[in-house]
Amino acid sequence: MYPRLIFFDVEGTLLKKAIHLDNGKVAPSAWTLLAERLGPDALREEEETKERWLSGDYRSYIEWMQDTIQIHRRHGLTAKVFSEVMDSVEEMPGVRQAFQVLRAQGTVTATISGGFKALADRLQRSLRIEHALSGCEYFFDPGTGLLEHWNLLPTDYEIKVDFMRLVMKEYRATKKECVFVGDGQNDVWMAREVGVSIAFNAHPDLQRVSTFSINQSSGKEDFLAVVERISSQPATERVS
Repeated sequence: MYPRLIFFDVEGTLLKKAIHLDNGKVAPSAWTLLAERLGPDALREEEETKERWLSGDYRSYIEWMQDTIQIHRRHGLTAKVFSEVMDSVEEMPGVRQAFQVLRAQGTVTATISGGFKALADRLQRSLRIEHALSGCEYFFDPGTGLLEHWNLLPTDYEIKVDFMRLVMKEYRATKKECVFVGDGQNDVWMAREVGVSIAFNAHPDLQRVSTFSINQSSGKEDFLAVVERISSQPATERVS
């Protein structure tokens, strides 16, 4: 039985994450990929922001994003480099086939990400996702190609849950009619908001609170396993 609504994390779930940049503390993302592309000094500064986040030095997720944006500006991020890095992030194997199944079943899909709107837009278009929340959108000067402005949305833990609740309210869907799929430690709050949650090759903290865990070997990930897990269980099932 397929649920009415499925919420997905993006990087590490629908998109592959840069394993070589994993510091074991904060999951690597396109923010880190951009810093790597801009050089060792930019990458060092990016890692320092992660330590500040973990230490609670930032008052909000937006403040952390603002700090990282200044790194990108100082090191001369251009529209060309940004596009190349965004294009380099690959889809998880099996994602397109999985969404074909979900569309055929009439399931409404939504993505929730603290990352770049460029990645969310790409997925939304290719996978025909109905709703998407993302943290940051960049605007580049058409003449110089340099970063000119940005749009930031609060996408920390509480706001992500608020977005889920808003979409659920719009569809008049109960928690038991909804599923969440993610991989990160910061997905724990969303996993608790739905009837069924799936930890996909996930952090141990997420696995502990999720209804199901799917663990696959590195390099052998297949997102179709998520749809197989969903289809084999009633959407109302929940384990403590």
